Amino acid sequence: MPRSVLRTAIAMTLVATLAGCGSGQGTTAEPLEIWIRQAPDSASAKTAKRLADAFTKASGVPTKVVALFDDFETKLQQQAAQKNLPDIVINDTAQIGTMQQQGWLREVDKNALAGGAKLADLAWKAAQAGNGKYYGVPFSAQAFALIVRKDWREKVGLKPPQTWDELAKLAKAFTDDDPDGNGQDDTAGLVAPAGTKRGYASWYASSLIYANGGDFLTATGPGKFAPAVSDPKTVEAVKWLQDQFCTAKTVNPGAVSNDTTVTHEVFEKGQGGIYLVGPYVLARFVKSIGTEKLEVVPVPKGPSGGPGTLGEGENVYMMAGSDNEDGQKRFAEFSVSPEGQRIGMNKDADGVIVRLPVNSEVDMAAERQDPRWKVFQDAYRDAVYSPPVPNWTPIRQTSADAINAVWADCSADVKAAMDTLSGKIAQELQAQKAS
Repeated sequence: MPRSVLRTAIAMTLVATLAGCGSGQGTTAEPLEIWIRQAPDSASAKTAKRLADAFTKASGVPTKVVALFDDFETKLQQQAAQKNLPDIVINDTAQIGTMQQQGWLREVDKNALAGGAKLADLAWKAAQAGNGKYYGVPFSAQAFALIVRKDWREKVGLKPPQTWDELAKLAKAFTDDDPDGNGQDDTAGLVAPAGTKRGYASWYASSLIYANGGDFLTATGPGKFAPAVSDPKTVEAVKWLQDQFCTAKTVNPGAVSNDTTVTHEVFEKGQGGIYLVGPYVLARFVKSIGTEKLEVVPVPKGPSGGPGTLGEGENVYMMAGSDNEDGQKRFAEFSVSPEGQRIGMNKDADGVIVRLPVNSEVDMAAERQDPRWKVFQDAYRDAVYSPPVPNWTPIRQTSADAINAVWADCSADVKAAMDTLSGKIAQELQAQKAS
């Protein structure tokens, strides 16, 4: 090829390439970096990658998914210190206050978000910070229920529990009556992530607190709260659980030190038979334990209140400082679209990152054939999200420390401990100017 023709061909190629980059298809030199709180190489991380790939195919915006589980928030802090936050973070709804206070999040105009009007009002509340503004886009929701070893329940001859007394009776039978039939004293009734890491003790207790009509805080005015942990209904729920740990001894050994990663394995290994948990592990347990051995039962109403369980999920957070704000918005819109929600739901398979869909146009029953999901969906109607204080994380952690202590020390007086906790929460609310 003559040199003049070659130069012309190269120039035309460069022009075409540059034109393609600015063609409005969303292509950028740097991929949109998406962090998600999932274990690397897990089924959930692979679902997140499929979601990102589908977005890239639809928009032309390249993506890079980073899946992290251990010390997720610490690593975000490190990135913030380096002024190098990812573009997108998919993380717990309860983290919104912490991240917003540190200036990490872009405010969201829900009315300017394509598809925003199709998202559940309850889910939008979990994207609202203490100042009443929105700093996340609802992506996934969940409520809690009991995953129970059905084969064990049938072995001990009891019906699915509908009251706390029946729940305690079933837990005791699972502990004492050799439900797995191996002739050994090696089973527990309840399995519980009751450690203090990331506030798990209060996270676990919260569904029973709400089911009894209790709470951690009570609203006293717009953006203002008072402690509610010393309320008799809250104390009753924590005391009921202390009785399971200390008197009936129906909780798996070591629970006061465990997080969810360990507790999932305890349940899978047949060391306990009742797990109060969200729907995200259902497909995993069906695969590892067997579908015919499992049932999902609503959390029973407590003697003084209910119904109600913890409500939570994940938001898509558009992080401050991004060079690709348009790409951030387009990814958020795709993730909550019917297509994005269906990819995240992953049907009945393991690897769910959308637990309950937040888009009203998505029919969960059409996507998932397992009827046990409906128990979680029904529970969501009465779900209680963490209150919109400026920063929920220190309140949850302080509560976890106090609740864990009364489960670990059987001589502890629950009412006295909750009174002390109430004082600490009051101080924290004052510090946050939310009292």
